[in-house]
Amino acid sequence: MIYIHIPFCKQKCSYCNFHFSTSLQSKDEVLSAIKKEIFLRKDELQNKTLQSLYFGGGTPSVLSGDEINSIVDEVLKYYSFEKDIEITLEANPDDLDKSFLKDLSKSPVNRLSIGTQSFFDEDLKLMNRAHNASEAEGSIKRSQDFGFENLSIDLIYGSPTSNLEIWKENLNKTIALEVPHISSYALTVEPKTALNDWILKGKVANPKEEEQNKEFYYLSDFLKDNGFDHYEVSNFAKPGFYSRHNSAYWKYKEYLGIGPSAHSYNGSDIRSWNVANNQNYIKKLNANLLAKETEVLSSEDQFNEMIMIGLRTFWGVDLESLKDKFSDETFQRLQSEIKQKLADGILVIENNHLKIPEKHWFMADGIASDLFLV
Repeated sequence: MIYIHIPFCKQKCSYCNFHFSTSLQSKDEVLSAIKKEIFLRKDELQNKTLQSLYFGGGTPSVLSGDEINSIVDEVLKYYSFEKDIEITLEANPDDLDKSFLKDLSKSPVNRLSIGTQSFFDEDLKLMNRAHNASEAEGSIKRSQDFGFENLSIDLIYGSPTSNLEIWKENLNKTIALEVPHISSYALTVEPKTALNDWILKGKVANPKEEEQNKEFYYLSDFLKDNGFDHYEVSNFAKPGFYSRHNSAYWKYKEYLGIGPSAHSYNGSDIRSWNVANNQNYIKKLNANLLAKETEVLSSEDQFNEMIMIGLRTFWGVDLESLKDKFSDETFQRLQSEIKQKLADGILVIENNHLKIPEKHWFMADGIASDLFLV
């Protein structure tokens, strides 16, 4: 599978610390460099038949239909697509007007991931989103009108401008709109963001973990009652609408990341990441050089990643795979470490897969880190 990072946004969300630029001045140069990188790295993936292609960012919907198609065409020079390939485009609601959707409906893109975040203007203002509540709802309906049934929306809970009643209304609206996939995250305060600065200056209240915990479990129960599978801590889908792209990440499959700041993984022990700087990225690719750094993952790193990622999903961690991949000493240590957690019900083993019961998923990362090799 291939991930393509489009490093541009119209404006900066208050909570975001991803790599992007709000200036589109270098867009053409970046897109040319992306195509050059696709060519230079065409032999990195062992599987030349792609199951998924994902445009992330940033905000890929700042591109035109022609620009999106030109990147897809470049990928097709070196790879083939499975008949039912999933091609996802992340999009902001304010970009999904009729003209753009008309162009997009004629492209190979068959799945949209819409950055809705909330259906309430007060939340959206705090987050400094470029759209309002009306656009959030309208963009989903328009996308469906243009034939996009495979939709995912992002929703953020635990905002200081929200509460459980508002959160319930957000979820009711989502169900009414018949969206089949939801990615939902607690509002997190990251360093070097506007939100962090506002909180430090006392302009905005710090999100409350207790409230986020309450809203997370309401989210889980509500969506399951409405036919969704809770298949990863932050992801919910109707049967048949799991994100194929993200599921591949969670199952440790190889992927190629193209574009500034994009990460790649060979499915085993090598990870790489591109420079998070548009101009440096352009300069390197113009000289036919890759703008990436590479690391070989130690046995400890590989073990920790399998534990961290697997325990965030309802598939869990395949103990047989762990036993085959790592030393007897490592596996015996894990068995010793999980003994008390199994007795306490914090972990369970089902069909030889180690899992966290869903009632403890809000603390999944902490539980997983207790099992890390250090």
